[in-house]
Amino acid sequence: MQESKKREVFKGVFGDLMEFADRISSVLDCPVTVEDGNHRLLAYSTHGETTDQARISTIIGRRVPEKVINSLWKEGVLPALLKDEKPILVQSIEDVGLGKRAAISIRKNDEVLGFIWALEINKPFSEEDMDFLQLAAKEAKNQLLQLQLRKKRKEEGHEEFFWQLLTGHYQNEQEITAHLSQFSLQVPALFSVLVFEFADEITRDVERYISYMLTTTQKIKPYFFTTDHNRLILLIGAENTTGFPASISEFVPYFITQMKSRFHVSGITGAAGGIYQKLSEGMHSYQEALYTLKIKQAFPEDTETMTQYKELGIYQSLDMLVKSQYSETGNVSISMLTAYDAKNQTDLLQTLQVYLEKDCNPNEAAKQLHIHVNTLNYRLKRITDIGEINLKDPLQKMSLFLGFKLKQYEIFLKKTET
Repeated sequence: MQESKKREVFKGVFGDLMEFADRISSVLDCPVTVEDGNHRLLAYSTHGETTDQARISTIIGRRVPEKVINSLWKEGVLPALLKDEKPILVQSIEDVGLGKRAAISIRKNDEVLGFIWALEINKPFSEEDMDFLQLAAKEAKNQLLQLQLRKKRKEEGHEEFFWQLLTGHYQNEQEITAHLSQFSLQVPALFSVLVFEFADEITRDVERYISYMLTTTQKIKPYFFTTDHNRLILLIGAENTTGFPASISEFVPYFITQMKSRFHVSGITGAAGGIYQKLSEGMHSYQEALYTLKIKQAFPEDTETMTQYKELGIYQSLDMLVKSQYSETGNVSISMLTAYDAKNQTDLLQTLQVYLEKDCNPNEAAKQLHIHVNTLNYRLKRITDIGEINLKDPLQKMSLFLGFKLKQYEIFLKKTET
């Protein structure tokens, strides 16, 4: 078929993507789906009884299931589609119910606007079929650009509202509910604000990757997100408490690892603020997420597995204690040990700190210090004598531990201020 005649196939379908999908289907004689760049279903052709589970699930859920997306990344299908403007053949992936397909990305220059997928049913795709798919992708470009423009205007309204929420502009829940209804969003029963800090300022390309990750994931339900220099700020919600804290703890490292493996964006740290019921408390969750990030930077080893403000424990109080000049009163025992170490070239203070950080477990502390347990026990006896410390007193141990952490935090604050 000549290209001019092929183009005639799409005459008069601008603005009707369902008809557009049907026209492609009629030429290729197979079921066709059209998705946006984040794998949300835009249109699908009619089909007979022959289809596959992945296509059925996509149509029912209005987006491609996350397990299918993950498999397409692992098999190299999506990287190939993002890299090249030519159509590719996709082999079946049986464990996610995906049959053989031909696929092509819909592009504006280097930006991927969406995808066309054609399911192989009656016969293998010919070279002419693949050429037609490439033409169809070009014809679809303008339609998806119009959709993208409408989406951008909608997101700009969302972003302004979100910033007002984060800065405490709204005190009235009814006012917030009214705004959400304008966005066709329901008020979540619970929510939390997450902040991810990137190594560099977030570029337009990285923002597209972020949008892709947040749209395709089914681990959490994003309501709003925005970027601020090198930070991604995200509000997620849930309808009930069941599994919500666990889903946050799962999503934060998942987002970080997938941004690195899929898009080669590394050096990201993430944290979540408290979980609240009233959206008017969004500012509190936001500030808690920022504080949690700061504590993770100050104590990277201690907080390596922490993702949420509630997990910080005593670290929640460090800022308050620094501001109250608690540490300036000093700890007599620490001062005595510091003086002894300086005079005798010993490491009693470090020994005590490691011992406390290992929850007074002699075997773990000795391992960390690379000494024998008997050596550790000797040092602990010297520590109790010189520092006049009772290591069986939990209040003394807590005070000493806090003193060490405050000193470490003050050093971190001074470095960040310079």
